[in-house]
Amino acid sequence: MPTIKIALEGVPKDYTSSLLPIVIHHLGYQIQWVSSKQSDLIIRGPFFKRTKPFKMVPKPLRPMASKVVDHITNQRKQAPITLFHTQENTRHDIFETDYSISFDLGVSNPKHYRLPYWMEMIDWSHEGVIGNQNPRYGRLMNLQDLSSPLGKRFISRPQRMAFITSHLLEPRKMLFDRLSQVIPIDGFGPYFDKNIRSHLQSSFTKYELLQEYAFNLCPENSLYPGYITEKIPEAFNAGCLPITWVDTNIQCDFNPLAMLNLLPQTHENFSSFAKIIHSKQHLDNFSEQALLNRQPSLEPFKVFLHEILRQATS
Repeated sequence: MPTIKIALEGVPKDYTSSLLPIVIHHLGYQIQWVSSKQSDLIIRGPFFKRTKPFKMVPKPLRPMASKVVDHITNQRKQAPITLFHTQENTRHDIFETDYSISFDLGVSNPKHYRLPYWMEMIDWSHEGVIGNQNPRYGRLMNLQDLSSPLGKRFISRPQRMAFITSHLLEPRKMLFDRLSQVIPIDGFGPYFDKNIRSHLQSSFTKYELLQEYAFNLCPENSLYPGYITEKIPEAFNAGCLPITWVDTNIQCDFNPLAMLNLLPQTHENFSSFAKIIHSKQHLDNFSEQALLNRQPSLEPFKVFLHEILRQATS
């Protein structure tokens, strides 16, 4: 098994256990985590901060330090390949890198790949990819469940809405204040329970909690074409109707008829919400919809990543 030396810059703390390193293993590479100077591949995340070189070196010594670094760099056959990978609503070209992975739609650059975060929470064992986890939710999501109609089981549940959050910044506050005038909303998570330091330290998993609710308020934090996280599919996979606030290009990933997107109602202060949520006909229509109209696959992502690995180790 060939070894690839990878350095991480500005990525989340748990990145080494996320999907991309797991796919690298699946493609037959052994990862050695190293410093940037030793790496074949540098993966930069959205929290990367570019710093001035030799900032901590006294000015008179900086030319000498620069020569030493240049000498070390020239010992390599080639400079490391750089890859920007964001799981946040950050543009794919925020940093100058050789390749990029993001949520962004409409990017014609062949060195960019769109991998929305929700795909990292799918059970890909049928494609031979195993090891990714979703501890906050309590399980990986099943593509078969997402490809099947929601069904009327959610209508038989208590007609209440669950809202799991660590903050109530906009648009969450706006939605919570307005919708709670129409339907009971039960709040969970660090914002509502100050004893919870993080979602991973709560006494519940999201999947189990949502079994007791017909609806899940799951707005995205911000909007951008293609920015779609795990929130909507997790609600649907748990048997809830997703009540969301998401960019109208949602159809790039999901069936828009399988959720209630409140964004188009914003201009009317969500006046249509009560008519929909208390309508048997509307709820029956939702129950007939599957979230996925087509099965996604990691195979194109493997091809994209394999080329990066080939270049980095050649």
